[in-house]
Amino acid sequence: MSQPETAAAGPSSPLQAEIDALGPWFHNLHLPDGTQTAPWHPLGDFPSFKWKKLGPQLPADLHGWTALDIGCNAGFYTFELARRGAHVTAIDVDPHYLDQARWAARQFGLEAQVRFRRMQVYDLARLDETFDLVLFMGVFYHLRYPMLGLDLVAQKVRRLMVFQTLSVPGEEVRTDTHGLGMDDRKAMRSPGWPKLAFLEHHFAGDPTNWWAPNHAGVEAMLRSSGLRVTARPEREIYLCEPDPEHPSCVTTWNAAEIRSATGRPWLEDEG
Repeated sequence: MSQPETAAAGPSSPLQAEIDALGPWFHNLHLPDGTQTAPWHPLGDFPSFKWKKLGPQLPADLHGWTALDIGCNAGFYTFELARRGAHVTAIDVDPHYLDQARWAARQFGLEAQVRFRRMQVYDLARLDETFDLVLFMGVFYHLRYPMLGLDLVAQKVRRLMVFQTLSVPGEEVRTDTHGLGMDDRKAMRSPGWPKLAFLEHHFAGDPTNWWAPNHAGVEAMLRSSGLRVTARPEREIYLCEPDPEHPSCVTTWNAAEIRSATGRPWLEDEG
């Protein structure tokens, strides 16, 4: 993959000194004067090359929309949504990335449209807000409790969610997964059965890479969380919307389980 052009600001410029002091950077941001925060990123111009495929799939005008960027890192996607008019809440667990994002928001003049908060995905259980657009990209496979995280995120989506995850290769989807009995377990070994591979040891050198679903597993989990897939801009990126005809069980008959899992009261006061 070709490398991005050299940053506009020289290595001795005040701006470059600030970039270096905030490093290392995972997002290569293109600042207003042409300076880049990570011009020699090993993945190339990341995540700009991903946005080129995803961006056209999202509304060009997001004025009046609220958005949630989960795992915002240095804020690349946050700023792209804000430029389209959205008011964005961006969360991350890493204060290093949040420092980068707040600094970059000032460079872009977007402070009024974005707010950054240090939060875990599971902290969304205590956030009363919902959002028109939710970005849930590059986070799912880092969660020790993935379905809990997805259920919580899905409840925050009013219109549209972008979901991306590390996944197992393969496009097969088995649709006859209903009504199996205890003696039908061999079916689970067939191609296209929804699966979630557990990564016990450091995968790609990262101890927080815990899971890799197959394509069928991604679709099944999204359906189970009350969402339906509307598009796939890339193999591992899914656009989803709430499916009111098939709500998640955690919003209906199994609501007590997620309330208990997130430490929220669910039993009626008997006192």
